[in-house]
Amino acid sequence: MPTAYFLLNVALNHEVEVIEKIKKILKNENSIDYELQGVFGIYDVIVKITSDSDDNIRRLALDKIKQINKIQSAITMMVNDN
Repeated sequence: MPTAYFLLNVALNHEVEVIEKIKKILKNENSIDYELQGVFGIYDVIVKITSDSDDNIRRLALDKIKQINKIQSAITMMVNDN
């Protein structure tokens, strides 16, 4: 199954707010599994999404997650299943 990791930089002191917004978005998606963690280091939040299609992951990344206010930058890494 297609899998992607999202590495997010969030505005200072807004990590919990962003995590809650992502949870709200993803819990309404029926065709995915996800893991979501706040972390310390270069990135503030890491999201792992597994879906039945690459297109579904791209839609979530571009139309929903990256549009959240207070996300300053985001990197999407698609897993190579070869």
